[in-house]
Amino acid sequence: MVSLLCCGPKMAACGIVLSAWGVIMLVLLGIFFNVHSAVLIEDVPTTEADFQGKGPEEIYQLYNQVSYNCFIAAGLYVLLGGFSFCQVRLNKRKEYMVR
Repeated sequence: MVSLLCCGPKMAACGIVLSAWGVIMLVLLGIFFNVHSAVLIEDVPTTEADFQGKGPEEIYQLYNQVSYNCFIAAGLYVLLGGFSFCQVRLNKRKEYMVR
């Protein structure tokens, strides 16, 4: 029988903690980029030409792009958390099995 268990209980618990923190942080960053927070302007990939354009619409488009990237990364952290949770469950099941 093939086992889907590929990491130990401590590594799986660490994966759950890291993914929870990653989801919280990236969702908050995505929200703040979505509302065009001025504090985060240094994290937006801008050039000199972006400030010479028609107006703030080009900068807002870059803010939205970074916001979507944060939400996508948060979704990947959710998948990692789900995988880690399955590993924790498989490790607990392994403890009760007779060898």
